Amino acid sequence: MINKIKILITGGAGNIASALANRLSDNKENFIVIIDNLSTGSLSKVPQKENVKFIKADANEYNDIVPIFGRYNFDFVFHYSAVVGVKRTLENPILVLNDIEGIKNILNLSKNSGVKRVFYSSSSEVYGEPFEIPQNEKTTPLNSRLPYAIVKNVGEAFFKSYFQEYGLEYTIFRFFNTYGPNQSEDFVIPRFLKAALKDEPIPLFGDGLQTRSFCYVDDNVETCIKAMLSDECINDVLNVGSDKEMTILDLASQIIQITDSKSSIIHLPALEEGDMTRRCPDTTKMKKILRRELISLDEGIKKLIDFYENRK
Repeated sequence: MINKIKILITGGAGNIASALANRLSDNKENFIVIIDNLSTGSLSKVPQKENVKFIKADANEYNDIVPIFGRYNFDFVFHYSAVVGVKRTLENPILVLNDIEGIKNILNLSKNSGVKRVFYSSSSEVYGEPFEIPQNEKTTPLNSRLPYAIVKNVGEAFFKSYFQEYGLEYTIFRFFNTYGPNQSEDFVIPRFLKAALKDEPIPLFGDGLQTRSFCYVDDNVETCIKAMLSDECINDVLNVGSDKEMTILDLASQIIQITDSKSSIIHLPALEEGDMTRRCPDTTKMKKILRRELISLDEGIKKLIDFYENRK
């Protein structure tokens, strides 16, 4: 590990974090340590490479991660561990609020061990109901009252405050809907796609006119790595997502069309909370960092279909 760049990824057995670890590990000059308590993540998502080390640990438990920081002198830390999924976060608010402990643990240990910069996976959920579309990092107010969004907002405040007090540099990523091969069926695209491939009904909550934008995981990961390697987003907030807004009803119809499925669309009662009417990011800063066009939804869905077919 002499002269290698040492990177910690918390929650690294999850969808986006495992993809990040996989891409970072392509560079043999990087050594990646992944920690995850496997409550929702899966070992099958962890890259099996010589320069990747997995440690089962809970970022919310200080005693779990103190020895990890003591053993490795990390250059960069990506704090991605969190309770995720609309249904799960609504049903387990105390579990969600406990993630604040992990934020404090990571920041305290990072500032005391010479970490150059910390990266935080925040969320589009912090915006709540939109006052403007597209949602801009600087001008859109953060107004969500749900525990998951509150924790993300509190987390952002901690990262900014640790820079102000201790000089620990940060970058905050506000992730909008990101999909890819390792995403569970708790999320909309894999749920719809797997139903369509089996010609099963596709269930929508409410009328399906709520809007989202969908970012393929490769675009997310490449943006975050380029942000790590550049000076463009130090001590700043960055929306990471697609700026192509669409209704969930149109998403279901598009998946049916791409898969040539016989699936019907059925409407379930609307969620009582947690289902914002619109969501679409201002991606001006992201596109400046990425410096290429984003993967289209059609192309991303076809990549997912190939992945599912090859896994059979």
